[in-house]
Amino acid sequence: MTIGKSPSGDPGRAARPKAAKPSGPAAANNSSKNSTAKSSAPQAGQSKPKGPSASAEPTIGQVLGSARLAAELTVEEVSAETRVRVPLIQAVEEDDFDRCGGDFYARGHIRAISRAVGADGEALVARYDAAHGGAPSAARPVAAFEPQKIRAERRRPNWTGAMVAAIVVVVAVIGFNLAAGKDKTPTAEAAVVPSAHPSATVAPKKPAPVKPSPVAAAPAGRVTLKVSAESGDSWLLVKNSKGDQLFQGDLAKGDSKVFTDPKSLKVVYGDGGAAHLWVNGKDLGTAGDDGQVVKATYTPGDPQAG
Repeated sequence: MTIGKSPSGDPGRAARPKAAKPSGPAAANNSSKNSTAKSSAPQAGQSKPKGPSASAEPTIGQVLGSARLAAELTVEEVSAETRVRVPLIQAVEEDDFDRCGGDFYARGHIRAISRAVGADGEALVARYDAAHGGAPSAARPVAAFEPQKIRAERRRPNWTGAMVAAIVVVVAVIGFNLAAGKDKTPTAEAAVVPSAHPSATVAPKKPAPVKPSPVAAAPAGRVTLKVSAESGDSWLLVKNSKGDQLFQGDLAKGDSKVFTDPKSLKVVYGDGGAAHLWVNGKDLGTAGDDGQVVKATYTPGDPQAG
């Protein structure tokens, strides 16, 4: 057995045949891969290059927009549920909080929209406060709110109103008394004047001449009634033979009315002393005493008391 030598000169090791190098396109591809691997491998003494960092945390508007889409809600549906206008919801989803009108309203919109779409509203409000100067201080509203002072200020107008109302009532009473006193003064003077001038009082005391009665020539076969309120107002109710109401109401002083019917007239006088009567052309004088309620029935013949 012959012991050969390897090409390196070590005895006992058979010479290994060298692998054939690939040629052609395969060799070109292998060389390009090796160069790329070497360039990407870190060299000794150098730190590994950091890869791209994780994606940035989504903004408040992106969180709300994604939650709305996940809940399969439209902006209009969120607006209907929260009563926040559509443009404001769109502005919040675009992180444009200036259109909310201030931090107070922005926080309220974030909470309302979060409840509608199922997001964590308190966490988003905390992020908003962190980005806009922190949460508002709880002591400020307490210092600005003074309940006792407000109650005192509200009571003053009530007392003032009561005093004004009392003054108005007093003035009205005084005015009424003065007016009543003025109305009574001419009456007193009129009572004194006749004693000083007796000749002037003779004419007023005479009864006014009675004008010829318009019912003096009353037609035969009918009942005719004339009522005149001479001494004062008199309430009057007149019905014909069929029960129809011919008149009801006050007959003012100095006024008169005439009624006629083929069969009968039924009359109620509220003040018998103030009503002067002519029945079928006959002057019957007053219907009764002052203040007396009188009922009467008149026919084409002689009047009959009812």
